[in-house]
Amino acid sequence: MKQTFGKNERLCNPRLIGRVFKRGSTEVHTFYLFPFRVLYVYELQNPPTHPQVLFSIPKKQFKKAVDRNLIRRRCKEAYRLNKENLLSLPIDSRPSYIAFLFLAKEITSYDVIETAMKQLLKRLEKLPASHSKNQSNS
Repeated sequence: MKQTFGKNERLCNPRLIGRVFKRGSTEVHTFYLFPFRVLYVYELQNPPTHPQVLFSIPKKQFKKAVDRNLIRRRCKEAYRLNKENLLSLPIDSRPSYIAFLFLAKEITSYDVIETAMKQLLKRLEKLPASHSKNQSNS
């Protein structure tokens, strides 16, 4: 399997981004795992072939664009190299839209980001079955 991160895997539709970040929405699920907060949504009708992902680095914490870009590049690379287990799940049982929010106060090394990303993706693999069944029953 090719380890790429193409345009079809990026969450860039403003309506979908608004849906993921909608406060108080019952379809948005979240959890924390330092240095990330993860928001994810299941699409039951027309799920995309690949989960669409967004990485958010706060401008308030990292004033310089160079620093935000460095962290974003590290996060994307960690996701790109470790996403195969998430992609091996059936389309209807994995999250369709995922947002990774970076919470750390300082620039973290790639090793820390990669180990956190591995743990996040393992957790996302285990979560879907219960959430997708609960949503389809309602």
